[in-house]
Amino acid sequence: MEVIELRPRPIADGVSWVGVIDWDRRLFDSLIPLPDGTSYNAYLVEGAEHTALVDTVDPSMADGLLARLEGVSRIDYVVSHHAEQDHSGAIPLVLDRYPTARVVCTPKAQPLLGDLLGVAADRCMVVEDGQTLDLGGKTLQFLHTPWVHWPETMVTWLAEDRILFSCDFFGCHLATSELYGDWARVRHAAKRYFGEIMMPLAPMVARNVARVREYQAALVAPSHGPVLTEPEAAMSAWADWAAGPPRNLAVVAYVSMHGSTRRMAEHLTDALAEEGVPVRQFDLTVTDLGELAIALVDAGTIVLGTPTVLTGPHPLAASAAWLANLLKPKARFATVIGSYGWGGRAVEALAGLLPNLKVELLDPVLCKGLPAVGDLEALRGLAKAIARKHEEEGFGPPDGG
Repeated sequence: MEVIELRPRPIADGVSWVGVIDWDRRLFDSLIPLPDGTSYNAYLVEGAEHTALVDTVDPSMADGLLARLEGVSRIDYVVSHHAEQDHSGAIPLVLDRYPTARVVCTPKAQPLLGDLLGVAADRCMVVEDGQTLDLGGKTLQFLHTPWVHWPETMVTWLAEDRILFSCDFFGCHLATSELYGDWARVRHAAKRYFGEIMMPLAPMVARNVARVREYQAALVAPSHGPVLTEPEAAMSAWADWAAGPPRNLAVVAYVSMHGSTRRMAEHLTDALAEEGVPVRQFDLTVTDLGELAIALVDAGTIVLGTPTVLTGPHPLAASAAWLANLLKPKARFATVIGSYGWGGRAVEALAGLLPNLKVELLDPVLCKGLPAVGDLEALRGLAKAIARKHEEEGFGPPDGG
């Protein structure tokens, strides 16, 4: 039998990281690209009387967690912040090794842990919002943070060391050997994570950022990515992403079959730049969805470009509209550009895929075949209209994340 030798990495006196780094994973939930891999963070908190394991890891990498716990003779509590398997999937194995341990979770998490992982109800200790647990010189306080990003989610405050164990909150998919990460190092990955996972739940995220911010944490220990050494910078950014206004940014996401829509997208991008509107242009045939999500966090206007396929939009354009509708960005304006051969209803179809977006639909620009001089002028008119709308709204510059 192969022996894995991994050791806990200390964070504070009696507090250690015992997670695993997943350097090679490139897709999450069979949907989200992971260009930088990820980590599954678990933390061991050892008090004078009791020991708690805060979160576990993805079942695929449970051996790494168990190896780091090899010298730990007793675990009394396993804190399950969130029932999703990348955090709680190894709980059954931990309970097998530590048969007296109890799983600490919210009332909504307890049945989910049973449904997803077969954790028996009598192994669970359900905690209410604000309830504390004294480990002996280490006091854990459990704060319910529903819909960040599942309904049962909570975070844990370690009072004596001012550490916030935040689960997915303030996390990022980033594989690194560095235990700690300053905000400049992790910001881009964190914004990507917010855009992909938390943006649809922005109002709940904003409320919970305000709540945990009051604790003035010295460290934030998330369940993905490095431990954050600048909590206020992270919380300020998350508050802005969740509740701040859109920025002076247009996102042009297009697909082109024979070059006509591509020419339109490029012409519009150039015209917007001349009008002082920064642009992120995405060819949907090769786009990294995470980068698109980052751009949508800031976007004031979303432009979808599509050729007409059998009277409707190209499936990739329809997919982009569906994704934007799912992510619920703060954009105030949207429109459609594209080319057709004989007719169709691409604009109506794409607009119908955006019911969750509180946007004003600007006049589309469609052309028959290749864009002619008049079509290019119409695109310049659209660029002027977008610039005017952004100026009227007072949108500030993109934040550069």
